[in-house]
Amino acid sequence: MSELKSAEKQVSYNPPKPIEWVQGCLTLLDQTKLPWEEVFLDIKTTKDTALAIREMRVRGAPAIGVTAAYGMVFAAIAMRGTDRKSTLDGLRTAFQELAESRPTAVNLRWALDRMMGFAERVPQNDDMETSLLAEAQQVHLETQESDLSMATFGASLIPLGSTVLTHCNTGALATGGYGTALGVIHRAWQEGRVKDVLATETRPWLQGARLTTWELAHMGIPATLIVDSAAGYLMSQGKIHCAMVGADRIAANGDVANKIGTCSLAILAHAHGIPFYVVAPFSTVDMSIASGDEIPIEERPAEEITRIRGSQTALENTPVLNLAFDVTTSKYIKAIITDRGVAEASYGEALRKLANGG
Repeated sequence: MSELKSAEKQVSYNPPKPIEWVQGCLTLLDQTKLPWEEVFLDIKTTKDTALAIREMRVRGAPAIGVTAAYGMVFAAIAMRGTDRKSTLDGLRTAFQELAESRPTAVNLRWALDRMMGFAERVPQNDDMETSLLAEAQQVHLETQESDLSMATFGASLIPLGSTVLTHCNTGALATGGYGTALGVIHRAWQEGRVKDVLATETRPWLQGARLTTWELAHMGIPATLIVDSAAGYLMSQGKIHCAMVGADRIAANGDVANKIGTCSLAILAHAHGIPFYVVAPFSTVDMSIASGDEIPIEERPAEEITRIRGSQTALENTPVLNLAFDVTTSKYIKAIITDRGVAEASYGEALRKLANGG
């Protein structure tokens, strides 16, 4: 996949490769095993691709989109030797299976719509497998390039010598490229703007504790892990200068769906006069929905809260509401940093302008 290396050459940081296509196999770094061990999964079917997304072996909105694009290639391989109509029918079935794997992140549906639309335009005499693989690799490359654009747009917004708060995980693991919020933080750190990073543990999957600290260590950026509920006190002590997070879906009015706990952090930052930034590629913006009220919020199994690595932490049959995401209203957000530019209030107008090419 030599064409994917072009984006990486623009940065000194060599991020881990959580997603890689090698000779008909999709290799995924199993994020449920980090940081204890680095285990790579060899995925060879659409069904296993959907399962890896559902089980959060791969996670992060852009990374899910890239993975789903490759999942469509497996569907074409499975239909090898059939007529065009049967092949397209098989691709539509795969589309549905992958689309149902996780409901909140819009990048998943965006990538699938792109792959299905492309398949329907492949000339009759062209090989469907080869064509779809080239398109999936293009999706992957564009993700890397958009990460670099966001890093360029966002780094200058961080004041010199800042301690930056981040939530969940937004690095290469979450995008298959360079990272969204962590990509901006890394670029700002290279420029001397970031002194250190505070990473929330991010309950209940501990993406901050397990993944963000692991990536920051790889980057060589000083980082301190805190429990989610410590952020407000640290803000009141003047120990946080800005907050930077990712997004799984952004509504046309600038409301943002992100990992559960983001809304609380944004409100706390607003109360303390601390700028709260959201970093996401424009493919995460869903201009078809007017506000965050229309974003479906995924609910996940109770065991993710009542158990930690198999150890029970709550009484059996305790009622559980395990929301994977929340919605932050745009009034608490200082700016949304995309690969097309930076949007600031009023978001409706700013996002429409970016949607139309700036």
